[in-house]
Amino acid sequence: MPAIKQAKSYFYETVWDTDLTSLPVWRARLTFLLRLVHAVTRDLAEGQITLRAMSLVYTTLLSLVPLLAVSFSVLKAFGVHNQIEPLLLGFLAPLGEQGEEITSTVIDFVENIKVGVLGAIGLGFLFYTVTALVQKVELAFNFTWRVKRPRPLVQRFSQYLSVLTVGPVLVFSALGITASLMNTSIVQALVVIEPVGTIVAVVGKLIPYMLIIAAFTFIYAFIPNTRVQFTSALAGGAAAGVLWQSTGWAFASFIVGSIKYTAIYSGFAIIILVMIWLYLSWLILLVGGSFAFYHQHPEYMRMHKHDLRLSNRIKEKIAFLVMTAIARNYYRNQPAWTVEALAQHVGTPSGAIEIVINAIEQHGLIQQTANEPPRYLPARALENIPIKELLDAVRAADEDTNRDAAQFPANPVVDEMMDTMDRALNDALQGKTIKDLAGCSTDESATRTQATRPQKPQSVR
Repeated sequence: MPAIKQAKSYFYETVWDTDLTSLPVWRARLTFLLRLVHAVTRDLAEGQITLRAMSLVYTTLLSLVPLLAVSFSVLKAFGVHNQIEPLLLGFLAPLGEQGEEITSTVIDFVENIKVGVLGAIGLGFLFYTVTALVQKVELAFNFTWRVKRPRPLVQRFSQYLSVLTVGPVLVFSALGITASLMNTSIVQALVVIEPVGTIVAVVGKLIPYMLIIAAFTFIYAFIPNTRVQFTSALAGGAAAGVLWQSTGWAFASFIVGSIKYTAIYSGFAIIILVMIWLYLSWLILLVGGSFAFYHQHPEYMRMHKHDLRLSNRIKEKIAFLVMTAIARNYYRNQPAWTVEALAQHVGTPSGAIEIVINAIEQHGLIQQTANEPPRYLPARALENIPIKELLDAVRAADEDTNRDAAQFPANPVVDEMMDTMDRALNDALQGKTIKDLAGCSTDESATRTQATRPQKPQSVR
């Protein structure tokens, strides 16, 4: 036990208590990677990622055939529907001969689905089952990325359909273009020449890895309801791609030696193995998403809990800083703030900004635009918003309507003390508005008013 404690102490001192800017570049990157791996491992140990992976396994079993049916219908219009079977076979390759059997069975189901026989209700249920899978994946990623707001219903429907229709076409087009390029006469002629032949052979072996990494990168950049940097999505895609290949090799080795499991479970063995492989696949996908999140937001690495816990004083300070930034940009005709930009400006995690933003927005002090990601503007004239109202919005945030302050037992001493505190705040902030908080001059206010005032049309002489 003392040796374990010493090892932990040494790890935290060398990894977490070291300033990365004071280290050489290679050591700083290695230390950052160790921090990232430690944060992802901590999330795995907390159990939320594994629970969501198991939930996705159940949804996948229900929506696998409908998903392939929708993809099959889209790809059939482009004449490349026959490539679904090789792709599904490649996904189930770690299952060995049983993977071939499952692929053949699933493809038979897909080919036997007739849209005309399903009718409107059946077709609607088909699309609902498929979109439910994509929605659950989005919720899992939003949980990883600490995103509280799901996509709007209309936006969700349109983007899900684009994934289900355009996505398969792009995937199979990339596979077809890659295969065509490798079989061209120019490439075949270059293969004979060394070292070009060796390079082409190595590239041919790396192409499957690159395609898998590209697919993961696309998922991490597109599915979460937040803006993901390409470098972070690529980092998560690379980590998930390596895990995918290594786990597939290990699972295939496990299948080879699993004859005794077949003897024990009989016909259920193949179902159990499929569920295990689906679970590992979803787990790898979610781990890669966590990897991408911590790569983009290293400030979350030190947090041991998923939910941020902010004191009232911190919430009030963040609210003042956020409202000041929004007001100044508004008066100066500068671009409105996003949550990510405010997080960088204030120097705090975006989750803390979202907590305060939601409280201020629900109180009607700010409103979001229709941009993606949304930006925030004042909902009312800033000179008409008392600072006390901003403070009340933060103090009253997340109060349950069934348990507000008025429903507590009456206590004259306590009530008098709270009234005294409230009057003192009113007196101290009397006449102070958000315009005063932002420190905007009269000239800036006039400039904003003139810029937003509708211009009268000039008369034509």
